[in-house]
Amino acid sequence: MGKQLRQQRRGKGGAVYRNPGHRQLGSIRYPNVDAGNGKIVDLIHAPGRSSPLAKIDFSGESVLMLAAEGMMVGKTVSYDLGATDLSPGNVVPLSTVPEGSFVYNIEGQPGDGGKFVRVAGASATVVSRGDKVVVLMPSGSFKTFDPRCRASLGVVAGGGQKEKPFGKAGNKYHAYRSKAKANFKVKGVAMNAVNHPHGGGGHPHVGKPSTVSRNAAPGRKVGRLSPKRRK
Repeated sequence: MGKQLRQQRRGKGGAVYRNPGHRQLGSIRYPNVDAGNGKIVDLIHAPGRSSPLAKIDFSGESVLMLAAEGMMVGKTVSYDLGATDLSPGNVVPLSTVPEGSFVYNIEGQPGDGGKFVRVAGASATVVSRGDKVVVLMPSGSFKTFDPRCRASLGVVAGGGQKEKPFGKAGNKYHAYRSKAKANFKVKGVAMNAVNHPHGGGGHPHVGKPSTVSRNAAPGRKVGRLSPKRRK
């Protein structure tokens, strides 16, 4: 008798595949506060995030923002749409950032709170300014933004964390579990035929076309789902 397939178990959900949202600190976006300076009160760890967060006090209102390398408790962060201070962590529009400067947490549209370059150790480089601001992304591609889009100056803190080995399986299990990810994955071709459509055979091979229809049954939806012909 066949067994329950992995993709079917994942589709049913449950505690194994559920994101522990009760541990998250909410969506980290640029606050809707008046322009001014804020004081860094604390640097905290956020479960499920690779970078630390900075707790900043803006005139009695505490907000959380992605921390930049060089941030320290007690320092001041500028939040001014006309500011020219290039200290790490300051929030400015892209139109005021000099070419060659590092930025992170860039807005895709003015006012959306930040969408791009948010992972630990990441940064983008402002290449040119004009009607559109051209930014060199961490992937190596060039992307254009509205000059009114806000961004933080500097590099996201927490870089180099992947250079440290996990050391044991338990550390990797807990690290991936905080992001609702599986810390390991067994290939389908390495399974038995009862466990996966790609399993079985004298040696690891699919044994049949790995393309499946978009209307296939749930137990058959493995491999390449309704691929398009390459031109």
